[in-house]
Amino acid sequence: MQIDNIEKDLLPKHIAIIMDGNRRWAREKGIDTKLGHKAGAETLEKIASFANKIGIKYMTVYAFSTENWKRTKEEVGALMLLLKAYLDKFLNKESLRNIKIRVLGDIENLDKGIKESIEKIVEKSKNNTGLTLNIAFNYGGRAEIVRAVKRISEKVKNDELELEEINEEIVENNLYTVGEPNPDLLIRPGGELRISNFLLWQLAYTEFVFTNKYWPDFSEEDLLEAINIFETRNRKFGGK
Repeated sequence: MQIDNIEKDLLPKHIAIIMDGNRRWAREKGIDTKLGHKAGAETLEKIASFANKIGIKYMTVYAFSTENWKRTKEEVGALMLLLKAYLDKFLNKESLRNIKIRVLGDIENLDKGIKESIEKIVEKSKNNTGLTLNIAFNYGGRAEIVRAVKRISEKVKNDELELEEINEEIVENNLYTVGEPNPDLLIRPGGELRISNFLLWQLAYTEFVFTNKYWPDFSEEDLLEAINIFETRNRKFGGK
């Protein structure tokens, strides 16, 4: 791995990843799709650990969208159990390798056991100072914006906020990612060329890198390659 080739000053502060291709990876191997998701979870652990090692401050991964409820009951159930197992496993690791875990999305109606696992890992890791790993679960970009609009509207209704005071900062302060920089780099494995309702507000000026490799096969070298591509980009943010 060419870690030495990374320009530390140009390193993205925040990387977003759409973890795509678990099911296709499993089908091409002739195995149950549940094993594809399990392999994807193992890849997440590996990539998050490596990102923490090289100094990435934030990583947001798309684990389960609001649209994923349309999948079969069996697959949804397997994904729920996998998240709980992943969080419980991580919870028992020594100091979580200083990684801070956050879960973005609507967790209110999730199974009680999963909610408890989320709450435990968030509480245990809240003071960690390494990588902040945001796991977007039961998350949708449009739903997040609707939630922000409702929260802002409630403040206006209660005379806590004037209509004229609403600006981009107010909106950002009511998103799940409040207090975090917007992603500098989005990586999507799996060959698809879309963002699939992921971080719609936050990706306004993000650099995109797409790869045909399925997520379970995504490696530390692939992450470095994406970062190297990012470091060659000229980010103008709408300027000249």
